[in-house]
Amino acid sequence: MTVPGKGYAVKVRSDKAPFWKKARPALVRLDIELTERCNNDCIHCNINLPAGDEIARRGEMTTGAAERILEEAAGLGCLTVRFTGGEPFLREDFENLYLRARRLGMKVLLFTNATLLTPKLAATLRRVPPLEPIEVSVYGMSPDSAQAVTRNPGSFEAARRGLALLADHGLPYVLKGVLLPATRAEAEAFEDFARRSAPAFGPPSYAMLFDLRARRDGAKNDLIRGLRMGPEDFVDFSLRRGPAVLDEWGDLVLRFGAPPGDRLFDCLQGGGTAAVDAYGRFQCCLGLRHPETVLDLQKGSLREAVTVFLPKVRSMRATARGYIERCGRCPLKGLCHQCPAKSWAEHGTLDTPVEYFCGIAHAQAEAIGILAYGEKSWEVADWPARLERLAARKGRMIDQRAAAGKWKKGGSAWEM
Repeated sequence: MTVPGKGYAVKVRSDKAPFWKKARPALVRLDIELTERCNNDCIHCNINLPAGDEIARRGEMTTGAAERILEEAAGLGCLTVRFTGGEPFLREDFENLYLRARRLGMKVLLFTNATLLTPKLAATLRRVPPLEPIEVSVYGMSPDSAQAVTRNPGSFEAARRGLALLADHGLPYVLKGVLLPATRAEAEAFEDFARRSAPAFGPPSYAMLFDLRARRDGAKNDLIRGLRMGPEDFVDFSLRRGPAVLDEWGDLVLRFGAPPGDRLFDCLQGGGTAAVDAYGRFQCCLGLRHPETVLDLQKGSLREAVTVFLPKVRSMRATARGYIERCGRCPLKGLCHQCPAKSWAEHGTLDTPVEYFCGIAHAQAEAIGILAYGEKSWEVADWPARLERLAARKGRMIDQRAAAGKWKKGGSAWEM
């Protein structure tokens, strides 16, 4: 954008630019799961298959199929592609796919454990930068803790070599931790390591509320359930960051406070994002594999999936009475991780409440003072008044435009 009287360009956020308001791309970001295979075997992971799983490897998208999807995505205006897995570096054609995405003008978000990074690949990433920080998952601060998580001897040393390559090549990266029995005592050491390694990106994030396997196969879900922290522990750990976290939770409640009713896909209302799994199947997101929400791209184009199939999925409504009378009346959407993908992984439906995430959200609401211990959010009659008090404490008003038509003051409950 040219500044009047200045004659030079300034950056403008795409969602603020007049052009995008008139012609928003049909697809802004595409997540591509290049493989489900991984060289690690992390105890908490809901996706990984063994690196040597030949059945999985043979079923994965070919290079040509993946390149076609990238080309279609660019044609839809896609600005960013995220390569994830499994471990994306296991794909022998990773470099080709990466360079294809960049030549098509897309930024690349790269999720990796960094253990398979090579000097050659690091040099390629330096020569053709991804334009987004590389996101690296760290599974321990010592060989013993890392091996307890990854179940892969030598994973700690391999990850450190990979991080050193990123640093040596001047590649920006973000570190992400995982909160498990083997790593809980290392939190401060990990955060200090992250501050020294990637100071520009602030405190590191953690994987804490682990999702179950979206393919609903095998016995690993029982292991994952056993690794989850309880609601009180989640709040206590989060509060290590200080009272600012309570302010953030309050913001989320105020921003997303209107109960959804029978609407399922709040996350998709704005559109613009989608996913493709390792086998060329289009999905709303990588966690949602319900048959009615998946489209095989061998039988249709990405354009058709984004412009025809995805709007149909967005329009789906909950039918389970338990969901409508509970989640549908709950104003804690900004805190709760409940979504159709979580329901599918936990219960095999799109609209069954997930008790674990409900408990986490209630503990957060109690911490910020809008729920009393033992209250159920969907049974509370005076939510508008409670949110007004919360907004007053935060020194600002609830955005009535966002709330218009979704709740009204007075009455015995939120009126939809």
